[in-house]
Amino acid sequence: MQNSQTKIFFDKLQSNIEIKELIKLTLTGKREKSSDLKKLIITAVELKKGYCLNFIYRHNTKDITKNFEIFEGIQFIEKALEEEFLNAEMFSKNENLNLFILPNGKVKLKSTKPVLEAPLTYLHNKVKERLIHPHENIYLRELGITNVNWEIRREMSDKFKQINQYIELLAPNLKELTVTDNLHIVDMGSGKGYLTFALYDYLSNYLKINIQMTGVEYREELVKTCNTIAEMADFGSLNFVQGTIEKTDLDKIDILIALHACDTATDEAIYRGITSGAELIVCAPCCHKQIRKAMNVSNELINVTRFGILKERQAEIITDTIRAMILEAYGYKTNVFEFISLEHTPKNVMIVGKKTTTKVPNKIEIFNKISAIKQLYGIEKHYLETLLEL
Repeated sequence: MQNSQTKIFFDKLQSNIEIKELIKLTLTGKREKSSDLKKLIITAVELKKGYCLNFIYRHNTKDITKNFEIFEGIQFIEKALEEEFLNAEMFSKNENLNLFILPNGKVKLKSTKPVLEAPLTYLHNKVKERLIHPHENIYLRELGITNVNWEIRREMSDKFKQINQYIELLAPNLKELTVTDNLHIVDMGSGKGYLTFALYDYLSNYLKINIQMTGVEYREELVKTCNTIAEMADFGSLNFVQGTIEKTDLDKIDILIALHACDTATDEAIYRGITSGAELIVCAPCCHKQIRKAMNVSNELINVTRFGILKERQAEIITDTIRAMILEAYGYKTNVFEFISLEHTPKNVMIVGKKTTTKVPNKIEIFNKISAIKQLYGIEKHYLETLLEL
């Protein structure tokens, strides 16, 4: 484009990129009204190969992202203004610059005061420091989270976030463990092993703790797959066995984990943790059928529970409240919090019980409070009470 106004615009674009003052550039005003491409958004990013321009092609139903080297990217912007768009708006540190291509072909350039005050950054997809790193991490590749170049697969980005948040949430408790020699960790219902491998990685390679870790999984094919991956990753003290939560024979349990164990399987896991004297019990419950079926409300709360979805949510709250209180009765300092936001997974509550010797619990008082809750909702017994023979 040879117009003097466009030359000024592109000279300033080049300069803002070079001095790292470009915030954003948007191309709008479709030349062809029938075009599916609505807008083009360009930002400067820093990749391993250096500064690049990140293009987001915004269509009616999807976004397509591409990265180009600076020279090539500017050429694409020029071509887009010639063939697809009529307007360009450049946001920089010192000014807001608008380029308008009029119907008669004339070009107008307008400069105004800067309107974006967001801090500048050229880091592409900048995220906080992760405790689990993808580069040359064999188990992440074999589980399909990274590709052969150790890059996070787009469709697995939520899973990678979940893994890291899981480790971040457990890290404070893990760092305060009193037993750190020959620690035995059991992951009940380990499934595909995403979180099992990550926890082993963190404890063994990051905290340098001498551990033995066992993943218990009922599905034989998953056990075989996970053991193969553990061998490939040289995780010599990580082993997966076929079995169930209630029947698998285990010598000792220092940390018990049960993530998304369905319905009363969570109670079976907590029971094994309590009776084994585990120092740390971590559960992310799934399904709450036992209490939901046991509820028989006849008081004012009947209007809260007469709607199916609300009764289900009440059952979830009551089930996990009683679990947390029973843990407290057995000497665990207990916390209940969100594991990861609902946009990633609906199974988002985590119960963490940490064995404490600093305070003797008042069992009678706690169980009286549990009885009051059960009476309010017409519940005869919580399954965890049955297991503990209370």
